[in-house]
Amino acid sequence: MAFFWSFSSVPLLGLLSLFLTTTLPPPSAAALPTTSLRFRKPSTTAIDVPVFREATAFRNGETCGSPSIDHIHVAMTLDASYLRGTMAAVLSILQHSTCPENVVFHFLYVRNEPEVFSIIKSTFPYLNFNVYRFDSRRVFGLISKSIRQALDQPLNYARIYLADILPVRIKRSIYLDSDLVMVDDIVKLWGVDLNDKVLAAPEYCHANFTNYFTDAFWSDPVLSRTFEGRKPCYFNTGVMVVDMNKWRRGKYTRKVEYWMVVQKNKRIYQLGSLPPFLLVLAGNIEPVHHRWNQHGLGGDNIEGKCRSLHPGPISLLHWSGKGKPWLRLDSRKPCNVDHLWAPYDLYSQSKHSFEE
Repeated sequence: MAFFWSFSSVPLLGLLSLFLTTTLPPPSAAALPTTSLRFRKPSTTAIDVPVFREATAFRNGETCGSPSIDHIHVAMTLDASYLRGTMAAVLSILQHSTCPENVVFHFLYVRNEPEVFSIIKSTFPYLNFNVYRFDSRRVFGLISKSIRQALDQPLNYARIYLADILPVRIKRSIYLDSDLVMVDDIVKLWGVDLNDKVLAAPEYCHANFTNYFTDAFWSDPVLSRTFEGRKPCYFNTGVMVVDMNKWRRGKYTRKVEYWMVVQKNKRIYQLGSLPPFLLVLAGNIEPVHHRWNQHGLGGDNIEGKCRSLHPGPISLLHWSGKGKPWLRLDSRKPCNVDHLWAPYDLYSQSKHSFEE
């Protein structure tokens, strides 16, 4: 099931530069007027979702190609509980894009929540987006309980099936988590050269890779040889550029599912959807500059402690980890980095907006 609407965009011009003046490019889009769009009939089941302010719309810069040809495809999951983060992420992407009309969003959802779809339309009247239902039955028998309940939700595994869900005409996509904001032009990430790899992502080879798997994995003489012939490095699946054709041809969905079956029979890792990705692809991806994933801003996964920014340039801020900025801001106990997310918050009742 898919819904189709025309393009929209965003406000809050250049606000993050208050904090990161040396790393952020100026926004380059101009405002558009409002038009009406068609929407499918809502269901009778109402849910409690927040109300958002309408975002300012933007149009392409003079250097952009045709919005009907030069599309950038961005895939994200869509859930009412993370909707506030999703809206901020969309806003940040469009605000910093030279060609916002060329960005097409593909939202994957599990529960039919017409109120959520309607809110996206009303908040971003010009947004070019489609929504697709992810059938959670595909993973119900494959998910193993992890150390964090949030990681066990079926929608967290939808990224594995991206190539099965999106139309075959889409040759490349960027997958992004909902707990991030982009502070650079997405066309730069879109243009990453994958060379012969199926996937590109920020890679971290200094991480202790053994910690991602249990003693049962490393002590098994067959399983422990999984990474022979490659240098495995951790990478975060919340920021990925994927060659959809290579993923389909290589049957990578089935390869990831294989390890989920192994996990069900013999517990070989503690986390959710990340370890099976690592088992299949670690050491065999195209590394992307770390500026595209200033990660871990959610804090310590155990105690939720605040974390500072890593040194170096920044193109994307990612609140991976236990803490989410909108929750900490609402509790009036934010971490310092949460104030970098606040300018993109469109929640109508927020008190920390920098919008003029």
